[in-house]
Amino acid sequence: MTSMLDAVVVGAGPNGLTAAVELARRGLSVAVFEAKETVGGGARTEELTLPGFRHDPCSAVHPLGAGSPVFSTMPLARYGLDWVHPELPMAHPFDDGTAAVLARSVGETAASFGPRDAGAYRRLVAPFLGKWDTLARDFMSLPLTALPRDPVTLARFGLAGLPPSTWLSSRFREEKAKALFAGLVAHVIAPLGGFATGAVGLIFALAAHAVGWPAARGGSQSISDALAAYLRDLGGTVHTGFEVKRLDDLPPARAYVFDTAPTALARIAGLGRAYDGYRYGAAVFKIDYALDGPVPWTAEAPRRAGTVQIGPTSRDIGAALRAVTAGRTPTPPFLITAQPSLADPSRAPGDRQVFWAYGHVPHGWRGDFTDSVERQIERFAPGFRDRVLARATAGPPQLAERNANYVGGDIACGAASGLQLLVRSKLSLSPYTTPHPAVFLCSSATPPGPGVHGMSGHNAAKAVWRRLRAS
Repeated sequence: MTSMLDAVVVGAGPNGLTAAVELARRGLSVAVFEAKETVGGGARTEELTLPGFRHDPCSAVHPLGAGSPVFSTMPLARYGLDWVHPELPMAHPFDDGTAAVLARSVGETAASFGPRDAGAYRRLVAPFLGKWDTLARDFMSLPLTALPRDPVTLARFGLAGLPPSTWLSSRFREEKAKALFAGLVAHVIAPLGGFATGAVGLIFALAAHAVGWPAARGGSQSISDALAAYLRDLGGTVHTGFEVKRLDDLPPARAYVFDTAPTALARIAGLGRAYDGYRYGAAVFKIDYALDGPVPWTAEAPRRAGTVQIGPTSRDIGAALRAVTAGRTPTPPFLITAQPSLADPSRAPGDRQVFWAYGHVPHGWRGDFTDSVERQIERFAPGFRDRVLARATAGPPQLAERNANYVGGDIACGAASGLQLLVRSKLSLSPYTTPHPAVFLCSSATPPGPGVHGMSGHNAAKAVWRRLRAS
């Protein structure tokens, strides 16, 4: 007779694998079950276009991964994880051939905004410089799963970040700083005037100065593979190609931890309408490119940047976000693009490159956004289409098929707007617990939300540990 496991984790994305590792590190018996044939969730790497071109179907650049409080406690380098850094974390080009940059250096970043805003940017980030480790841990543990290590800095961050990003960017007088900051907020597909959106932009900026915006050598799959290998060395097991449709499909366990969308958890665990009020947000249309050489950006800075935001102005970005939130396709779109080959030539053969781009579209949208995306890229990189060897497109239906957590193409696993930006997936001091005492939620539908950082899994594992210890 098989003995009962301490914990079963459903879903082998970064949060599920992190939760499993954290429980296994405490000496618990853990098994992970994943529907796909490989681990990874939103951190996978595949040959989507041509042989030898290694693409990330979803997340590609990882400021919150390199700066993750929980990843920093794990020996992931021993299992093959190597962060590689482009010369510039991010660039934001404009129609006049110039660009603002988010550099490792605060000075270089401030200088790219021009003399009228350089001082304002320095004053904005100054209180938090050199404090990333404690700030990230405190901010990414909200609601508090541990006492703040630096409550004064956390409070200062809250005062700056809880208002809408439009309030924070009102410190700037020129468009370059306003646009770059608006683009940072748009990474979570949240309207710029929303609650706590200032915190989103600020945390991404601070991450660039503290740890950079790196990619994982070989692709995002390296993060997931390292977590899975570490888990196995701790005695945990990983089962792939195993779709869970109900709790009875799983072996007996004292706790079940779901790295899934809340609505999927409710369906599998028989929780009825427990998450009916949870909102899913706007989606993305993503294109992975095989290129015969680098993107021919007009501005110089994007040629050195791992990530390029294409807005160009804060007004354009705000309009695009309002459009998709209202269910309309934006014209022109706001794009986030990534150039992994700049820091990792192994991602494509010879001098060729992989390139990654997405634009925001309404939830569940079924159209083809390819032409709109490419016209916007060509605006800042004339001749781009001539470099394309092959492309792989994925709209909301295809993204949801690749990853069941992307309901309707929502890569954030839930709208990151309004109170739901911070209050995920329910208003509770323990959002990782569910109405079932043995069932827990650890996906990015729980705090601190989207991103490959493992902190939702880490926080959920604490809740599981406390429950099991008390039983």
